[in-house]
Amino acid sequence: MKTYNPPALLFTNHLETIFPALLRSVSDVLYERERITTTDHDFLDLDWLKQGSKKLVIISHGLEGSTDRAYIQGMAKVFFNTGFDALAWNYRGCSGEMNSKLRFYHSGATDDLDFVVKHAASLGYEEINLIGFSLGGNLTLKYAGEQATDLNPVVKKIVTFSVPLDLRASCEKISAPSNWIYSNRFLKSLKKKVADKAKLITDLDLTQLSKIKTLLEFDNTYTAPLHGFRDAFDYYNRCSAIKFISHIQRPTLIVNALNDPFLSKECFPTNFSNSFLTFEYPERGGHVGFALFNKNGLYWSELRALEFIQTL
Repeated sequence: MKTYNPPALLFTNHLETIFPALLRSVSDVLYERERITTTDHDFLDLDWLKQGSKKLVIISHGLEGSTDRAYIQGMAKVFFNTGFDALAWNYRGCSGEMNSKLRFYHSGATDDLDFVVKHAASLGYEEINLIGFSLGGNLTLKYAGEQATDLNPVVKKIVTFSVPLDLRASCEKISAPSNWIYSNRFLKSLKKKVADKAKLITDLDLTQLSKIKTLLEFDNTYTAPLHGFRDAFDYYNRCSAIKFISHIQRPTLIVNALNDPFLSKECFPTNFSNSFLTFEYPERGGHVGFALFNKNGLYWSELRALEFIQTL
């Protein structure tokens, strides 16, 4: 497949990133929602497109995303229209209803992805493929690397886009002054989520919330301690997919655009010898962008994922 070439209108990496996020809409995606109960008595909301297929894609969204985001709906729709069932899942606290436990979600919470995969596999699918974007890409790759040869044999292929393979370096990158518009938006959303959580769990400490000015400070104050990490750097170190991908034992595609404003140079490795891994670094694409202006409404990322998963 030809590499990605953006429409002339999207002439900077910021336009390539912002246009799909704010202006894309995907029609005729009518999910069936299923709520499953986790082993710690919390819940996950799964959104399905079902047609009785024996083939399934499981799609994982990015930071502060949900199944309602256009990039998730677009990916689910293209696979559904090609004969697959599609399962887009919301992380804890991302489905429109706050989860019931103190924990939220984070870049390394592979226990929840494993629970979703096992639930899907129990339904009798003969083929499951995993697709992840951004944080969901890191999560998916970390999961596959952790599982290695123990990964459920029904999982056949893995595709990820715009992956912050090195979480610490990528946090520093997105926190640069040129990326203020993104980091501020994420931070505002995350802080609101903590405030909403405190309405359910009253002993959640909010005294530092208003003082937090960066994503690093947020991870240090909330993400790390709430999920069993010493601090933000311990969280980044233990959850970065770059430390796990050498163990992956399924055909895996990792697509990171070289002009992605969120990704540091560490997110473009060139020295992995794992034959299961295919790295593609298009010159353009932005972060979770890859827009195409065409009559069928498909984005390049959707076409590329479909091609990779369907190629024997």
